[in-house]
Amino acid sequence: MEKLKNIRLSDSGDSIIIIDQTLLPSELRYIELRTREQLFEAIRSLRVRGAPAIGIAAAYGYYLCAREDAHRKDFFDRMEGAVDYLSAARPTAVNLSWALSVMHGALKRNIALPRAELVELLRREALRIHEDDISSNRRIAEYGLTLLRDGSGVITHCNAGPLATSEYGTALGPLLLSVERGMHIRVFADETRPLLQGARLTAYELMRGGVDVTLICDNMASIVMKNGLVNAVFTGCDRIAANGDAANKIGTSGLAVLAHHYGIPFYMLGPLSTVDMNTPSGGGIRIELRSADEVTEMHYAHRMAPEGVKVYNPAFDVTDHSLIAGFVTEAGIITAPFEYNFKKAMERKENGLC
Repeated sequence: MEKLKNIRLSDSGDSIIIIDQTLLPSELRYIELRTREQLFEAIRSLRVRGAPAIGIAAAYGYYLCAREDAHRKDFFDRMEGAVDYLSAARPTAVNLSWALSVMHGALKRNIALPRAELVELLRREALRIHEDDISSNRRIAEYGLTLLRDGSGVITHCNAGPLATSEYGTALGPLLLSVERGMHIRVFADETRPLLQGARLTAYELMRGGVDVTLICDNMASIVMKNGLVNAVFTGCDRIAANGDAANKIGTSGLAVLAHHYGIPFYMLGPLSTVDMNTPSGGGIRIELRSADEVTEMHYAHRMAPEGVKVYNPAFDVTDHSLIAGFVTEAGIITAPFEYNFKKAMERKENGLC
């Protein structure tokens, strides 16, 4: 089956083409984004989602802003404004600010170039970020698969497949690769309340990929583990602090606590760009709060909660590093002590050794 291409730059170079993930699995529709306002709305409303995919979209969006504003006298101020504006769309996922920082750094280093050359340089830089994510995803899938054997059972949470990244995905990469290798892996996908990324997106992607997937409600994870059906937990990650504390979709930390109780290794999978060495621990990770209607009304035919009830709707939680067996990255599987080993992995990647 054809692989999903959830994000790309148009052939004309004047728009970003994405899959509108809010319509899945009922409808597979591609939409075009041409302005910074359209990109902000698409990120904020989860039309494009997943930390790596948001980073790729932001890189392309920065290039489009440069393309649009290249003739302006206040060009540099406009580009700094684009960084601040787009970074605010989803504050927790570090890949968003990381990609914008990479793009803005490229602009500052080359600001003396003629504008047309500078805009072309930024286009190539955005494409490089995208291509690097594809390559990283493949290596993450390869490393992750070494943690499984034929017949293994895996539980996953939220969505960390091709829709959240560029190609294989992170947490789903090893599972999709297992089919190519002729292995049978049994997967339990949490539905992931309140936005149902597991039910709508993960189940969709794994079924398309030929993976044996069973959908469960979030509160069924404990009985699945207790019954001996799970050998490992694989999730993605949106921001990893220097000490190994990691933010991911709400409900991830509870899954890690359950896995610890049942003696099941808990792994987070993601590129090194998700590691934020400027944040010492999870206490410094800003958690995005979202609107009440996602809990009370969204995905229901009729409102399912009393009018006026208070709602607490954090989009993410932080899993303590003590509960994490390792991080599967493009540089290998990183175990504790995390801060030291993150630095070593980053050095290897910078020196082209992975």
